[in-house]
Amino acid sequence: YWRGMGGPTSFEDLCIAMQDLIDEGKIRGWGMCNDNAYGLAGCTRTAKALGVTPPCSLQGDFSLIDRKSEENGVAEAASPFNENVGFMAYNALAGGFLTGKYMDRPAAIDNTERDKVIEAMQNPRGRHDEIGWGRTLYRYRSEAAQEAIQDYAKIAKSAGISLTELSLRWCRQRTLVTTTLVGHTDMNQLKQSIDYFTKNDPLPDRIMWEIDRVHMRNRLPIFSSNRVGKDWDGEGEIGETIP
Repeated sequence: YWRGMGGPTSFEDLCIAMQDLIDEGKIRGWGMCNDNAYGLAGCTRTAKALGVTPPCSLQGDFSLIDRKSEENGVAEAASPFNENVGFMAYNALAGGFLTGKYMDRPAAIDNTERDKVIEAMQNPRGRHDEIGWGRTLYRYRSEAAQEAIQDYAKIAKSAGISLTELSLRWCRQRTLVTTTLVGHTDMNQLKQSIDYFTKNDPLPDRIMWEIDRVHMRNRLPIFSSNRVGKDWDGEGEIGETIP
């Protein structure tokens, strides 16, 4: 691991530091965030070799428009048959975009109408209407991401459910996912999420296949760009390095 301004940290140093915190009674267990299959396996194997506590969870960005963890080896590495590390999905609603509340009017930071921008910032629908979070969460508003969300909204409508329900129930059904982090603006949203997560019946196979069809047409929309320029110099839509 490379610490900003601090140089590299080895798997050994990391695992020993976490064990020290456990021994001191400061934590009961530890986990990882936004890592890949190599980092996950490296930590668990190193911890076991040292005889210390391995990570028990991996938190990762995961939603209908970000399924990379199912395709980049993380799902296999985290599996109970391999490293047996729970996967905690975050931003399952893409910062609120998968609720559909931004479909009729752009996020404040993307809006070109001054009055609408001021109105949205004074009465934000969520994080996408805030300047700081709006910039951070741009990946969920790329043109490809919004196209995919429109398609998922149509699937939800045909199934007689909300886009929010489709998104959360789909996430719950994935074999990779152990638990899902959800954020809410009010108690009503929390109650809705609890209701969706506690429904006994899974989404029908027909609906799951329609979702997969959209996914196959638009595989990783949060990193896609229809406007990439010659002067981007090896960077993508949100500044990520393009290998």
